[in-house]
Amino acid sequence: MREEAGVDPDAYDEFGLFHENAAEAGLAWHGPPVVARHHIEVTPGRSVSALVWGSGPPELVLLHGGGQNAHTWDTVALALTRPLVAIDLPGHGHSGWPVGSALDPGSLAADVAVAVEALAPAARAVVGMSLGGITALALARDRPELVRRLVLVDITPGVDGEKTGDITAFLAGPESFATFDEILERTVAFNPTRSVSSLRRGVLHNAVRRADGRWTWRHQLGRPEGATGIHVERLAFDGLWDALGSSAAPLLLVRGGRSPVVDDADVDELVRRRPDARVVVVDGAGHSVQGDRPLELAALIDGELARVDG
Repeated sequence: MREEAGVDPDAYDEFGLFHENAAEAGLAWHGPPVVARHHIEVTPGRSVSALVWGSGPPELVLLHGGGQNAHTWDTVALALTRPLVAIDLPGHGHSGWPVGSALDPGSLAADVAVAVEALAPAARAVVGMSLGGITALALARDRPELVRRLVLVDITPGVDGEKTGDITAFLAGPESFATFDEILERTVAFNPTRSVSSLRRGVLHNAVRRADGRWTWRHQLGRPEGATGIHVERLAFDGLWDALGSSAAPLLLVRGGRSPVVDDADVDELVRRRPDARVVVVDGAGHSVQGDRPLELAALIDGELARVDG
């Protein structure tokens, strides 16, 4: 692996890396953005954590994919320059575990709804990538008043294990690593289109050193005994096609041009159920469009907020 400079992982400051995001994306740097971490209790003893960007009423809610956390949106948030909330899904990042599985859309959406009500009740849109998009669909089904507009990033209910083979293989890897370099090397191996520096930031945000000195993913921490994690044999979200079809929220699907997760048949089904939906392909992007092409995604989100639907 080619070495790139970076901060000592043991000296990690989650709010100290934004200048690196800006520099890599070619964004002007005007000093640290206003960002604060909030924890919202969803049931006694359980909370959902979120990053609140800006000081005004949040206009957007951003939901990340499985195995990720709210910092996956950092470059997008810097480019948007809008007040927004990026939520750590239950069982991820700094959030507690959901009542059900970490892949149960209903359980995830129930917890996310509490956080949205507390932090962004008037948000103009919910943007969900991968598992976050599946959660957003469940949220639109169960709490439609919280989803005024919906942006799905490289996900539909047609997702299955075959389409997500590389993602599943990555998540099914070791639960701990002897060194930070080992956990970074595995991440680089599964993300050949991304720079080492961007992946290093991602690992810093998404991994933690245990008391025994080994490194592990944040989504491995705090998992109750017997709880279902995000290592999965089968994905079955096709029941959410009805939620997609019945939602009144204007819908945009952003598809990664190099991603196998959404195929043409999925797009055909989406358009059949929602003829009013817009579908945009981002060339050169894989599944994590926010990581591969953050400025293009930010522009699409900005454009979606500017639309007036008759």
